Amino acid sequence: MSSTNQSSVSEFLLLGLSRQPQQQQQLLFLLFLTMYLATVLGNLLIILAISTDSHLHTPMYFFLSNLSFVDVCFSSTTVPKVLVNHILGSQVITFSGCLTQLYFFCVFADMDNFLLAVMAYDRFVAICHPLQYTTKMTHQLCALLVMGSWVVANLNCLLHILLMAPLSFCADNIIPHFFCDATPLLKLSCSDTHLNELMILTEGAVIIVTPFVCILISYIHITCAVLRVSSPRGGWKAFSTCGSHLAVVCLFYGTIIAEYFSSSSPHSAGRDMAGAMMYTVVTPMLNPFIYSLRNRDIKGILRKVLILRFPSKQ
Repeated sequence: MSSTNQSSVSEFLLLGLSRQPQQQQQLLFLLFLTMYLATVLGNLLIILAISTDSHLHTPMYFFLSNLSFVDVCFSSTTVPKVLVNHILGSQVITFSGCLTQLYFFCVFADMDNFLLAVMAYDRFVAICHPLQYTTKMTHQLCALLVMGSWVVANLNCLLHILLMAPLSFCADNIIPHFFCDATPLLKLSCSDTHLNELMILTEGAVIIVTPFVCILISYIHITCAVLRVSSPRGGWKAFSTCGSHLAVVCLFYGTIIAEYFSSSSPHSAGRDMAGAMMYTVVTPMLNPFIYSLRNRDIKGILRKVLILRFPSKQ
């Protein structure tokens, strides 16, 4: 059994872009490249702005800088491989490379999920318990929340990879996607994948749903606290500090929900790719723009950073 347990397929073919006509492939390549460069530049500017200004060394911006770092890594897990394959005219990815890509994709997706929940808790403490904010949101707690998120994300994804590694892939090695995702891989396996599917539906669902529920509970308490404020102006000002985070949450979970319902419908290969492109490329690209456009502190620091790096020539 051990000899037959080895995968006879040593590599897969990622056909995400190659299924399109040549002209559309060129347009998609330029689109991927442009969005990836915008993602890296935008998120690195956020990290640079927060790290260089001591006024932004607060829990909220600490979590935001971590989110920006994760978004860069998230896009870098899939997009560079798409660009390289297109340039080389190859869709090949090795079996080990596919599992590696799947592992890091899973880790950074989980981290995005956890960090959004942690940021919601930070806003809950800031608005509902403002006098105790500094004593509750200590540096130790912030570091523990982030480190705990990394540990849980890695353990969760390691479990899925260890369950997938022994599977056999006997004949078909074509993945109709632009990266290695769990569902297309399981469809190609000629082994029994019931345990893998069960873990995705149960343990994987808990990983996604639990942070989302925490975010909902946090914003229910925040809304109740804002409604109790006697001054409408003061209540709106308090709630407006959550605007950027709410926009990112809606974008992140909205694309996941849309992808879920799209995947559940027949003949959805094109929509699967469009949905995956939304949460792997578009969402990480838009996050820094959402925070910089809605946050006066971030806009001010970014303006100073850009002026220092690129002084105007008089």
